[in-house]
Amino acid sequence: MTNNAKHNKIGVSMVKVAVGSDDVYPAVEFIVKYLSEKGYEVIKYGAASSRKLEPWPIVARDVARAVAKKQVDWGIVICYTGTGVSIVANKIRGVRAALCNDAETARGARLWNDANVLALSGRLVTPYLAREIIDAWLSVSQPDQSEIENIKLVAIIEEEELKSQHT
Repeated sequence: MTNNAKHNKIGVSMVKVAVGSDDVYPAVEFIVKYLSEKGYEVIKYGAASSRKLEPWPIVARDVARAVAKKQVDWGIVICYTGTGVSIVANKIRGVRAALCNDAETARGARLWNDANVLALSGRLVTPYLAREIIDAWLSVSQPDQSEIENIKLVAIIEEEELKSQHT
């Protein structure tokens, strides 16, 4: 994750997190509040901001672009299943979105895949489960060193695909 930190009133740097959803699911408000209470600066997208239905492809694109452009350190995207937003987020170069509806998958996504966008199901993830998932995600400060070469391969494959589409 990048260090895109802003400083709070007492000079402690704040990590920026983008949170976007296509609807106002029970976990969305909790996630925004929980991250804010933990000292993160939360930038809201889609229904997390507007409080009305928003197109999930646009929400996922906007959050993923913010991550890819390093305007935020990492992101969370939420739609009914979590699948659609994860597919769209992964279309943005440099984004490694992982659909995680349990804590261990979230921990593994950070540890072994260096995921930078957490995708969640608005249908399945309760506020209680969201806390577990986010805590597991945040428990990993850097990827497992034995996975660095695999993580680099993901970027290489992404570049190869971009080049092959232009030939």
